Amino acid sequence: MTASPYWPEGLAQHVPSPQPTLYDNLAAAASRHPDRTAIHFYGGALSYAQLHREVGSLAGYLQRRCGVGHGDRVALYMQNSPQYVIGYYAILRAEAVVVPVNPMNMTAELRHIVEDCGARVALVGDELYEQARPLLGNAIHHAIVARYADYLGDHTGLPLPPVLTDAAPTLDVLTECDAAIAPRAMHWRAAIAAAEQPAPCCATPDDLAVIPYTSGTTAAPKGCMHTHRSATHVVAASVQWCRLSDDAVILCAMPLFHVTGMQQCMNAGIALGSPLVVMTRWDSRCAALLIERYRVSFWIAISTMMIDFMSQPDLERYDLSSVKRLAGGGAAMPKTLAQRIEARLGVPYMEGYGLSETISATHINPPDRCKRQCLGIPIQDTESVVVDPVTLTVLGPRTTGEILISGPQVFKGYWGKLDATRDAFVEVDGRRYLRTGDLGYIDEDGYFFFVDRLKRMINVAGYKVSPAEVETSLFEHPAIQEACVVAARDARKGETVKAFVVLRAGADASAAQIVEWAHGHMAAYKVPQIVEFVSALPRTASGKVQWRVLQEQENRAATLAN
Repeated sequence: MTASPYWPEGLAQHVPSPQPTLYDNLAAAASRHPDRTAIHFYGGALSYAQLHREVGSLAGYLQRRCGVGHGDRVALYMQNSPQYVIGYYAILRAEAVVVPVNPMNMTAELRHIVEDCGARVALVGDELYEQARPLLGNAIHHAIVARYADYLGDHTGLPLPPVLTDAAPTLDVLTECDAAIAPRAMHWRAAIAAAEQPAPCCATPDDLAVIPYTSGTTAAPKGCMHTHRSATHVVAASVQWCRLSDDAVILCAMPLFHVTGMQQCMNAGIALGSPLVVMTRWDSRCAALLIERYRVSFWIAISTMMIDFMSQPDLERYDLSSVKRLAGGGAAMPKTLAQRIEARLGVPYMEGYGLSETISATHINPPDRCKRQCLGIPIQDTESVVVDPVTLTVLGPRTTGEILISGPQVFKGYWGKLDATRDAFVEVDGRRYLRTGDLGYIDEDGYFFFVDRLKRMINVAGYKVSPAEVETSLFEHPAIQEACVVAARDARKGETVKAFVVLRAGADASAAQIVEWAHGHMAAYKVPQIVEFVSALPRTASGKVQWRVLQEQENRAATLAN
């Protein structure tokens, strides 16, 4: 595939190989900048030297007290915190594999993941311990339990999430370390204080490093196997693409368990030796205060965060001039919001695209040539084509088909699932590609645009309607904050369009008014015939709207009505 004519000026099309391991990036940063702040946490601070030291202590504890060995999987079940960063890199330092777990998962979901990948050790936030405790002694042999507030500093003026202010729960967790035996559950501070020395690190770029699990909206979540090589390729490529230097200050507001926050925020920052400004939970006012206080220069934020952030009535009071790069993905940024962001912050919102199977970015908009509501162009060493989903014929510009990806960041396969791994790949013109399951097209400039999921389409009397396209149009309505479109059953047409709508605060609009407005902004067959107002849309922990939940809800209602 020929590179887009808008390839970033001065950027090499290839990332030097091999890259170091993820842990090597931390060791190098601590060597270069031992006294530099690695983590700002609501007034608290850890230097790179302290971060590196605690990573080593915890890695030694995992190896010597918990029996963690090369290639073992360790679950990381926490919210954003200094402990998350320490735990992530300690697992890698122990030559084990990080299994990040969505902190919104309940016991049954956690059980599926740890049993599926065979994790016998877990690092757990104390607010999540009750979810993990039923698994101790069977699926999980050892747990290390963290209290995020232990790393707080002078947080005067910063709104804190309840998990940092609530009284510590009473837990059956040991607070003193017995050298003779590793207990089932040990307090984080005691594990660090044990000061165990890890064995020499012999990990290689081709060793497994991270197994993120898919969201599992239609089936049981699957573990995506990534090596240090696939993970560090994305980190190095993204740092170069975004033109980040080691004086960047990075806001970690995205969940770190998710590949976007993990790679574009945490791992990119560590590779640079930059300060990470860590937020445990999203709070728009707190984000503005942190940007102002620490002079944040790089921020990854999905569109839903930006909707919330830009809705602050007193946003003008904050000094946000330090932000030099603002990027995100997950869902298209509404055009009007993108315009408001650029007017207020002075930088464009740079959209990108990636999957758990590619451990974040495969496509990003060129920094100096961003197109709105666009996935961007393939990054370094990455090939991407659009094909007919059935025949696999490569399609030309402006023709919608399935997006395929080939590159160093593509995963090795699904943990323990040979059939699913085989089905995830196809060969086109002699090259092996990952099937994304996403429909999109390429324009004449080589930019990729998302249309919809392969199986998410509404058939209105033979006319195919893309829900994402209708949602994008509805975002332009002045009273609509968010919308999710699904198929509703129709006796005459087979299916019709239904929109779940969240109104802006203080806005007033009736369903009839929205339908009338839509008739002036889209083809008649695309117009929502049913509008249902809701206070919020269901979301994953990474902020993506769970359209399948609403579709299944609609299907159940239709079945009961019949």
